[in-house]
This record gives sequence, C-alpha cells and structure tokens, in this order.
Amino acid sequence: MEETISLRELFAVLRKRLWLIVLITIIAATVSAVISFFVLTPVYESKTQILVNQAKNDQQLYSTQTVQTNVQLINTYNDIITSPAILDKVIKELKLDGSAASLSSQIQVTSAQDSQVAQIVVQDTSAKRATEIANTTASVFQKEVPKLMNVDNVKVLSKATLSESASPVKPQPLMNIAIGIVVGLMVGIGLSFLLEYLDNTLKTEQDIENLLELPVMGVVTTIKDVPKATNVQRPDLTARVPQRGETFGS
Repeated sequence: MEETISLRELFAVLRKRLWLIVLITIIAATVSAVISFFVLTPVYESKTQILVNQAKNDQQLYSTQTVQTNVQLINTYNDIITSPAILDKVIKELKLDGSAASLSSQIQVTSAQDSQVAQIVVQDTSAKRATEIANTTASVFQKEVPKLMNVDNVKVLSKATLSESASPVKPQPLMNIAIGIVVGLMVGIGLSFLLEYLDNTLKTEQDIENLLELPVMGVVTTIKDVPKATNVQRPDLTARVPQRGETFGS
C-alpha cells in the first residue's frame, strides 16, 4: 500500500508537537548563551603589517620581475615568521610560557593577492599580550630575516596598538545564540517527525479509514460515569405485627 504525505499532514504534525519544538529551541538557545557568556574565555586580536623586499644596490631599479619575485617570496616569509627561529626569540624577549609551536597556533600571517605586504594577526586571551606579541614578532623578524635570506629591506608599516575599549573577537554570543536557535529548530522538527513515525496507535476516525481503506459506519462515544443512586430509607421490617384485639399504641 503506497502512502503519500501531503503538506497539510506535515503542518499538522508540526502543529501537534509545536510545544516540543519550542521547548528544544529555547533550551538550545539558553545553553548557547550560557556557554558564550560564562564558559568560553574571550579572545582578543591584534594586527601589524610589514613590507619585505629583496636586497638591492644603488644601480638596481625596481622592475616588474623584481616585484613579482617579491610577491612569490611572501609565502616563504610567512613560514619564517611562524618558525622557531623567530618565535623562540619572541618568547624569550617577552618571557612567555609555552613553546614556539603553541605560540605559532596563535599567529596567522596573511597577504593580499599580488601584494608585498604581509599582515601578522595574533589572537590571545589578553588584549595587551596580543599587541605585544604582534609588535615583537615583527621586530624580531626585521632583525633576523637578513641573516636567513638575502633581504635587507624590511619595514614595519603599522604597529599593533592597544585600544582602551578593545572588544574580543571570540566568542560571538549573538552568532552562537543564532546557531543554537537554528540547531534547536532542526532537532525539534526532526524529533517531532521521528515520534510521529514511531507512533502506530489509532487516535481518530481518519486513522482507521486510512489504515483499512473503509468508511467508518459509526462511532461509540465515551460514556460518562453514571452517578450513584441516593440512599432511600427502607421500612422497618422487624416491627411487631399487632395481634387480634390489639391496637397500635396499646
């Protein structure tokens, strides 16, 4: 027997278990808000920019080939910035705890397409420490890169600054709450359809008609409780019957 489900039936299922969907959505949004505001540690971000060129002499002029070579070397410079050769000195100078590998996970080096400018982005739970790491990393790279490669023209275009009203970049409570609402709706709707699929009981006349493909001829209504009969005073059957010649009251 082929079964078809109409949109009306789908909306009926959702309407019947609307309370479940709303409840799960509220719970998911509340949990997301509590985790965002009270559990997750705020993370701050600081940025600095550097410009790196190849070594040049007085007779050498910039050309398209030279600029293209510098652009291709940006990826190499990015790897050098996050290498232990640079980060070990940053840790030593700032007296940080942890290894170069752990510090490297906090640093991201990016560059725009066909650009010689590299941007050092640092994320840390302290806004002040993130600013110090970004500036120190750029400074150490400026000092050490001439020893590692034939580069003597490294300039810091912009230093990281600490704002008095620095706001964390992570977590984002509103975004997390919105995600929690969407996930809650999805879970609630999915659970509603699952419960409807597992429910094989017959509740209405329409369910019987759909199952047997026969019309319903009659319905037995629910009989309410019959009220108990009130107590009626019965005559005293034990009273003495008067004898001949006797009267009541004698």
